[in-house]
Amino acid sequence: MSRKPDLTLFHAPQTRSIRVRWLLEEMQLPYHLQTVQFATRPAGDETYGLIHPLRKVPALQDGDEVVLDSIAIMQYLLGCYGPSACEIRPDEADYGRYLHWLNFGESGMTMAVSLLLAHTQLLPEGKRDPNLAAWARHETGKLLGFASEHGIADREFIAGDRFTAADISMIYMFYLLKLIREFGDAPDNLKAYFDRMTARESWAIASSRD
Repeated sequence: MSRKPDLTLFHAPQTRSIRVRWLLEEMQLPYHLQTVQFATRPAGDETYGLIHPLRKVPALQDGDEVVLDSIAIMQYLLGCYGPSACEIRPDEADYGRYLHWLNFGESGMTMAVSLLLAHTQLLPEGKRDPNLAAWARHETGKLLGFASEHGIADREFIAGDRFTAADISMIYMFYLLKLIREFGDAPDNLKAYFDRMTARESWAIASSRD
């Protein structure tokens, strides 16, 4: 560890801040947990707006520095407080694969999953578009198929021979799909992968409702 952490995670249950909390637990880093109101949007209050001007979660404060976006925060933690087994380094064989799935869990999946969430759950019923929901469900199915065939296949972890931040990135999106009951038709190997990864004690802490 290159420096002493002074970490506060601004967190709301079931949101992308789970990713950060999960990594903090895996890395065994000390941190303060600051719960942010998420029942209405934007999240938090005006005071939280001083931390995150868009009032979204997560946000991480490390001393005087604030980092936003779950994937960026994970990269920050690994860069500042590594080395950690939770990342694959450039001199390892699966480095490119690790980077791909670390980012695919957000940038590759967000549009379809977010539209599916919005048009089946979040929006008032009168504003939901069944055509958009159908398109999003179809696209999400293709993404799950891609992850099944090219990500997990018959692997235990999605990159390398160990649990990494890439697993955290992907599992959160599967968790989100489970919350809206859209993971039931996922390929069997993805369901088994989800069960393996979420059997970890760190997941139980990160995904708790407190």
